[in-house]
Amino acid sequence: MRILCGLKYIHSANVLHRDLKPGNLLVNADCELKICDFGLARGFSQDPEENAGYMTEYVATRWYRAPEIMLSFQSYTKAIDVWSVGCILAELLGGRPFFKGRDYVDQLNQILHYLGTPSEETLSRIGSPRAQEYVRNLPFMPKIPFQRLFPQANPDALDLLDRMLAFDPSSRISVEDALEHKYLHIWHDASDEPACPKTFDFSFEVVEDVQEMRKMILDEVMRFRHHVRHQPTQTPTSANMNVPIPENPGQWAKGAEDPRPQEAGSFVGNDLEHELQAGSDSVMRR
Repeated sequence: MRILCGLKYIHSANVLHRDLKPGNLLVNADCELKICDFGLARGFSQDPEENAGYMTEYVATRWYRAPEIMLSFQSYTKAIDVWSVGCILAELLGGRPFFKGRDYVDQLNQILHYLGTPSEETLSRIGSPRAQEYVRNLPFMPKIPFQRLFPQANPDALDLLDRMLAFDPSSRISVEDALEHKYLHIWHDASDEPACPKTFDFSFEVVEDVQEMRKMILDEVMRFRHHVRHQPTQTPTSANMNVPIPENPGQWAKGAEDPRPQEAGSFVGNDLEHELQAGSDSVMRR
């Protein structure tokens, strides 16, 4: 629920997080959740031409990556973040990562194994000819009902999961509709689910002049300084000063004992694997 509330705020600012995963969700003892690591976040526009300049880099850890990214759909939308939330929900229901691919081809195979062969209309929107041919040559696979995969789960939770993990992004539920889903209705409170009052300006992404970039950085520093100096001062309390320190300083390091794939740029040396890893790069550079 709190992930969706945060994502609603992010999406209302026309921002795609693009790397939602358990490792980027911070939860404290009071069950307050924060979404972190916006290093891969980009602005979003309904106009694909405007998106082209922003979306040519690596997106999302493999296990949480939406199929339209790997299959190079003509463009991708806010639905990529909803897919990631669906993967996290499935992980909560099953106690382990749901689509745990060894590489990108295996990742695609696992998605198809559980969700079934996509429709011809969806297949025709795959931008990578090699990936399209690969999927077409696979034997037909029926969708496996989530009730069979998670027999102990709440039926409403499975219905929400089914809508989040729709293979076709145009059929995937939106964050706003997910918040109003019957599985979450007892926690749903529109007054506690704010939208961002203005959209985020990503125009700096296309600035190439060094002097102009320096000026933009200086202006941002000055705005932040003004904002901080006008905030009410808070006196630290003993409660928030008693921060526990681990016996082993390395045990809380990011990525410690994290079995999830690290996307440092390595890939299996074959053409299809390379294309699936590159994702939307080849399409967005057109």
